[in-house]
Amino acid sequence: MALHRGTSADHRLAVNAFLGEADPLGAMRLAPPKHRLPAGPIPPHIAYQLIHDELMLDGNAKLNLATFVTTSMEVQAQALMAECLDKNMIDKDEYPQTAELERRCVAILADLWNAPDPAQTIGCSTTGSSEACMLAGLALKRRWMRANQARYDAGARPNLVMGVNVQVCWEKFCTFWEVEARTAPMEGERFHLGAEQAIALCDENTIGVVGILGSTFDGSYEPVQEICAALDAFQQSTGLDIPVHVDGASGAMVAPFLDPDLVWDFRLPRVASINTSGHKYGLVYPGVGWALWRDKEALPEELVFKVNYLGGDMPTFALNFSRPGSEVVAQYYNFLRLGWEGYRAVQQSCRAVAQYLAAGIEALGSFRLLTRGDELPVFACTVADDVTAYDVFDISRRLRERGWQVPAYTFPEKRTDLSVLRLVCRNGFTMDLADLLLADLARILPELQNQPGPLQEHGVAPRSGFHH
Repeated sequence: MALHRGTSADHRLAVNAFLGEADPLGAMRLAPPKHRLPAGPIPPHIAYQLIHDELMLDGNAKLNLATFVTTSMEVQAQALMAECLDKNMIDKDEYPQTAELERRCVAILADLWNAPDPAQTIGCSTTGSSEACMLAGLALKRRWMRANQARYDAGARPNLVMGVNVQVCWEKFCTFWEVEARTAPMEGERFHLGAEQAIALCDENTIGVVGILGSTFDGSYEPVQEICAALDAFQQSTGLDIPVHVDGASGAMVAPFLDPDLVWDFRLPRVASINTSGHKYGLVYPGVGWALWRDKEALPEELVFKVNYLGGDMPTFALNFSRPGSEVVAQYYNFLRLGWEGYRAVQQSCRAVAQYLAAGIEALGSFRLLTRGDELPVFACTVADDVTAYDVFDISRRLRERGWQVPAYTFPEKRTDLSVLRLVCRNGFTMDLADLLLADLARILPELQNQPGPLQEHGVAPRSGFHH
């Protein structure tokens, strides 16, 4: 190797010793106010670091078995979302191709849900399935008002029939739009709405019946076909024609791929509308849902507004106005990327993991399964009858020590005696992670068995978690 001698001229550069920002201490010296604006701006890297460090206290999304919401997407989908964050979905004229992708998604869903004439099916994207449910409920109420205008003007109060297991958005709908919520309670080992219970609550003021394709309490499907058949017979005996809305927040993106022979969708003439969450088993990050109506008759025209779109009128029906187009674009990306077979493979993998985990938990001998993950990739379990030293809240608390987020909660009216753990297996939750969870359960159960009793019996309030 050649040797080199320095020169007398000093050409050294003035470089910060950390080879980074000029202020290496940065955020270490800053305690920002939390309840008022700071006096002035701070450098962007410091603002980022402060928030980044605080967010490390959040749970690990991979270990979150509480949420139904998608927690991972491909980098290409994330890139498309970043490119569309500044596109306002309501500006159909300004962003016509984003509007076109939304239209394509509606057409794909209409076909997936067996619409009799996909060209006549009406639909839109929403901010999650909660908004979609609100829109569907509004359409049901307006249809009933049209048919019963004189009675409504005279004070008749509309009602909506559903199981007590519905998502809270339906309770909100009934409160916000002054509709009586008629809920069928759980009873025995029946944890959702049945046909007999639905018919018992229907009368001339019923705007519709909500069937849940995938209960958030235990992952089970409600018998939509049986409910529709019972309403057919009810119409023959009373003359009352009561439509059905299917809340398929999760199941409408699972059943078409894994249970194609299950009849729950627009194949049933009584099904007027369906909603789903694109951000659950639609595999998109949070922020998108979908609502579809069988035809124009199912969605009263007065609820639809017109906006200018490429020199023409673009019909729109939504509660929200401005929102980014990124989630809709991501939904179309998934449809294009995965196709029918890709979605089937993803959902089948989720179900396989759920069934494997359910069987593994049952084999531990300390649990009783309520469901087994063979409908939604979701199941619920409670402690076995002979377990007296601990309860599901103790298990949930101990699992959180290892980072697992497994919600424990008590069932509603008439089954408040039942407390369960619910486990949601989403895309990205692998067999390997399932084995790790089973190993942690096997480790903590003997320790819990040494307790004198459930901690809530000794003054420790149960920490309940129930997340949709």
